[in-house]
Amino acid sequence: MPEANIQGVHINYEIIGDGGPLVALTPGSRRPYDELVDLSKAIAAHGYRVLLHDRRNCGRSDVVFGGSESEYALWADDLRALANYVGEEKLYVGGSSSGARLAILFAIRHPEALSGLLLWRVTGGRHAVDRLSRNYYGQYIELAKEGGMEAVAESEHFAELIAARPPNRDYILGMDVDAFIEAMEIWREAFLKSASLPIVGATEEQLGAISCPVCLVAGNDVVHTPETARKAASLLPNGELHEGVVRLLPEDQLLQNWDVQEWRDAEPRLAEILTAFLKKAESSR
Repeated sequence: MPEANIQGVHINYEIIGDGGPLVALTPGSRRPYDELVDLSKAIAAHGYRVLLHDRRNCGRSDVVFGGSESEYALWADDLRALANYVGEEKLYVGGSSSGARLAILFAIRHPEALSGLLLWRVTGGRHAVDRLSRNYYGQYIELAKEGGMEAVAESEHFAELIAARPPNRDYILGMDVDAFIEAMEIWREAFLKSASLPIVGATEEQLGAISCPVCLVAGNDVVHTPETARKAASLLPNGELHEGVVRLLPEDQLLQNWDVQEWRDAEPRLAEILTAFLKKAESSR
């Protein structure tokens, strides 16, 4: 796969499709982009190019800790630079869960480069923020305090990143443990500030200022609640909401964890919704 040096970070990426507008999609959590390949091929078949990449600290890209802003802000800026690298000044940006959070930050930080947003499984609420802040940051702070950087390197996620890109081991083990903890705490605090916001990473005012067309597909679990998607759609000036792509569940019966197979089975319907949205957005430009 091709690789780009983006802001000093080696980023693994791939473009699927031979022509048409560029659509950048990002998966959830810190997973590699592989899970989006089939969906991307379905979208590309309708005349688009889909840009997939492993974010820093994900997949086959570099591990890099630090910065004074949220990890999602860094990811958004990396994507903007990657788009420039592949020769695109304007693109559609979307993704699932943390990929949707990246897309929202992209819209806030780089509106001049954005044609539209494609979001599914958007995240919001105190439960989601508390749970995810520990998954992404808190557990690694505890590991570093108890076992130093060796414990971090041996954790499931970072061991996978080392296996995918062996030089990541030297970087992790060479990191000062206090500097690592400080970086994780900065990212955790930025994440925790979203507990009272309509969705993680954006205020009502910021959502209201996103003028491009936005497609939202609601989730059905306690981290990606239907109500979060409805709230976001109501605040976005040009948002369209799709429910029922996965099972419609009452708020008191939402899944505790997202159903991976259910979303996999829903990909043909998701591809239909996203390509129809892209066609409509392109025709109105």
